[in-house]
Amino acid sequence: MLIILDQEICYSITQVANNCQFFYVIVSARFYYCLIIQFVYFMIHSILKDKPTKLFISIAAFFVANALIAECIGGKIFSLEKLFGIAPANFTIFGQTGLAFNLTCGVLLWPLEFIVTDIVNEYYGPKAVRRISYTAVVLIVYAFIMFYGAIHVAPADFWIGSKQGEGIDNMQTAFSGIFGQGMWIIMGSIMAFLVSQLIDVTVFHKIKKITGEKWVWLRATGSTVVSQLVDSFIVLFIAFKIGNGWTWQLVLAICLVNYAYKFTMAIVLTPVIYLIEKQIDAYLGHETAQKMKRSAMGISNE
Repeated sequence: MLIILDQEICYSITQVANNCQFFYVIVSARFYYCLIIQFVYFMIHSILKDKPTKLFISIAAFFVANALIAECIGGKIFSLEKLFGIAPANFTIFGQTGLAFNLTCGVLLWPLEFIVTDIVNEYYGPKAVRRISYTAVVLIVYAFIMFYGAIHVAPADFWIGSKQGEGIDNMQTAFSGIFGQGMWIIMGSIMAFLVSQLIDVTVFHKIKKITGEKWVWLRATGSTVVSQLVDSFIVLFIAFKIGNGWTWQLVLAICLVNYAYKFTMAIVLTPVIYLIEKQIDAYLGHETAQKMKRSAMGISNE
């Protein structure tokens, strides 16, 4: 009887120990879960309280969104002359006649990309520019993959003719026409964006090393006009010289037309750089802004 009682007691003790161990695991898991949640909350709260970090997140979000939108609307060609209510120009370059300022809608937004690039370069340095540029490229590629998948998903029968009353006979064809840019155009656009961004940040940084804090207009405009020339040439070369067999004369003629617009916009938007920097300095505080600019140049604040 005594032996049986001992066995029962031992069994009960074992059960209690197992239950305690089970509850210990649960409590430990809940403790670490709460600890992680509190840590994440603390990190997010700290980030949102830090003005330079909050500013960078806002600028980076605008930069990436602007790049994605520019790529999406780039399939539409518009007449710059008609936009201002004047007759289309008719000029000749490199033997190519009948040229006019017919531009993609994407060029309406690309000047803003280079303004943002210069602002990030001014306050956060070249590494930050490269980081947001790589992020934008990855998301653009992701977007085009999703567009490709959406185009090739079988459409619903009723949807295809749902807009016939509005003059759209086939919604699938319209959808494919808007989002289905050719592969060469996509490759050219992405490559041109990445290379021009890296050139912009390099030229900007080299000019700033020479001029210091003076002559913001020179480094901002100078870096933009150089990078925009490269951007205009690369996208046309890959998309239309390689992809569509255009002649060199036609590629260079269209390149100069596009660059003339971009060059003009770079000059016109130069005062915007000063305005934005003034607002950022006021937001961050003069001392913090100067420290960030020195750090961006690799100069110690000690």
